[in-house]
Amino acid sequence: MASLRRVRIKSVLLAVLVTVGVVVPPPPLAAAGTEADPSGWVAPLSTRGRYIVDAAGNRFKLKAANWHGASGTWNGSGDVNDPATHHAGEIAYQTPLGLDRVSIDTVIDGLAELGLNSVRLPFSNAMIHDTAPVPGLPANPDLRGLTPLQVYDRVVTRLTARGFAVILNNHTTTSRWCCGLDGNERWNTAQTEQRWQDDWLFMARRYAANKRVVGADLYNEVRRNVFDDPNWGWGNGTDWQRASQRVADRIQTEANPDLLLIVEGINWTGVPVDGLPHGRPTLEPARTLSHTLVDSGKLVYAAHFYGYTGPNHSGATGTGETHDPRYRDLSPRELRDVLHRQAFFVSAETGKHYTAPLWISEFGEGRHTTDAASRAWFENFVGYLAENDTDFAYWPAVGFHDGGGGNGWSLLSWDTAGRRVDVLDGTDWRGPAWRRLVDSPSRTGQIPMAERWSMLNLDYADFQASREVRSKADWNPGARKGVCPDGQRLTGLAHTGNRGLCTGTLAVPADYAVVRGETYVDTDWASGYTKVQCPPEHAAVGYSVTGAAFSALLCGKSSTPLGRTGRTVWFDRGDSRPSGAPGGDFASGHYKGQCAPGEYVAGVAYTGRVGSNRTPDALLCRA
Repeated sequence: MASLRRVRIKSVLLAVLVTVGVVVPPPPLAAAGTEADPSGWVAPLSTRGRYIVDAAGNRFKLKAANWHGASGTWNGSGDVNDPATHHAGEIAYQTPLGLDRVSIDTVIDGLAELGLNSVRLPFSNAMIHDTAPVPGLPANPDLRGLTPLQVYDRVVTRLTARGFAVILNNHTTTSRWCCGLDGNERWNTAQTEQRWQDDWLFMARRYAANKRVVGADLYNEVRRNVFDDPNWGWGNGTDWQRASQRVADRIQTEANPDLLLIVEGINWTGVPVDGLPHGRPTLEPARTLSHTLVDSGKLVYAAHFYGYTGPNHSGATGTGETHDPRYRDLSPRELRDVLHRQAFFVSAETGKHYTAPLWISEFGEGRHTTDAASRAWFENFVGYLAENDTDFAYWPAVGFHDGGGGNGWSLLSWDTAGRRVDVLDGTDWRGPAWRRLVDSPSRTGQIPMAERWSMLNLDYADFQASREVRSKADWNPGARKGVCPDGQRLTGLAHTGNRGLCTGTLAVPADYAVVRGETYVDTDWASGYTKVQCPPEHAAVGYSVTGAAFSALLCGKSSTPLGRTGRTVWFDRGDSRPSGAPGGDFASGHYKGQCAPGEYVAGVAYTGRVGSNRTPDALLCRA
């Protein structure tokens, strides 16, 4: 949920007072409990370039909605058992919303009828640890006496048995409605980072045997709290890039390597006051600092967009409102440009270190909305999703209604008698746009393997993305070490800044050699410089630094012969990279050297002259 969403709800409720929907009987439902697999997809999922694919290599587009409730619906004050203290009066008891009104399979039937194939299933850390049984849920008597987590288990089991992919979403820390100054601003605001990591390992292991639990959405809408901002790459306790990288590594290496690891951008920084810096960075920082996972092909980036917020607008009215435009205030052209800049570039710009599938894991608008700008925004945004063949998840899937009134943002709503209204019932202005989105032409079938580009970042600590190397002893104690993921080789280095770039295909080396000097130099390819060169039939797969100084190469032995002819690539006075800069800018603001496609790094040269800092000056690139 976007920041300060309560403001939106007030305006929607006002609209409800004058626009009361008509209750339409739901269409005939498929038989509850059907075990058929209409989608025919094969788990687990992974990524190839900008696409998510199934285990057979076929495109799997996430057509999803958010079935919220287990993340909390309480507004934070008053009796937690009183529906009036819950968002829009929709009390969920820390379970997926609506289970007091209709059965689990009735909800799933509705999701299938809307053309969905996947569900983002939010949870809170508090929900995981709550051992109190949920109150009676009349429409699901078999859930009586279960804890919230056990109810969550049942929902996961039914969704996946019915052919849906499920993405676990750590939405909140406390079971409280998101997203303002509520204690849920960061992964470590109301708990320690260690607790957050451990909870993720618990959840990843809990569903590891169910391969249709396909993803881990690591934390929802990271944003500013009262005192400080989240950041991307500062290396401190509020560094979201560092924290998400670390927990992703732990999930892959300790819990469940099959999961997609989904990283949302930063939702808000700064104080929303005119004249002070503030804004919604979203995924823009990934352009210069992306994630490199131990298991390549599992990273997905995510972003949220609502018309009442903006690139520099918090979404508030009154306190917290600035004069910045909201997304709904932008012209169609302006909106396209902003969306590309903030998020869509990660899937549109292929062949970069940041290239990944983009999942718009939250967007939405209310059926009772009468504001022309809000309606136009929704139409334009849905059109942009369809045009770009972008994976999506609508917020929310399920809601309550009373005679057609109520919150009105959900795709499916039930009243206390179990009567349904929905986005396709003929009375909802969003219906035609929804149908266009779900039925829009999409890439299908086999997706060819795409070359992967991976950034190594030694700014603050080791960055060893190789499972094989991680299993071995420390190959250069006291130095910061960067190693390419298994299957890739080093292809570029920065002159300063300690960044590296990996790519290509290379079998896991049969052996490794750590080289610190000129033992294997076979020709003077950088006269007057210290040359650190790999042994014959070895390619560089990693490097180490001590402070700013280059200190060693890690060379992996190839299972097939490597070329011996080479060239020197100097980058001490400017960039020296192949045409088109494949892989993208992996060291923004620093000179970079990079081998051409089809070449491998066989050596690194540096000088110890005064003022040089022993940083890399040249690469030996061999065919």
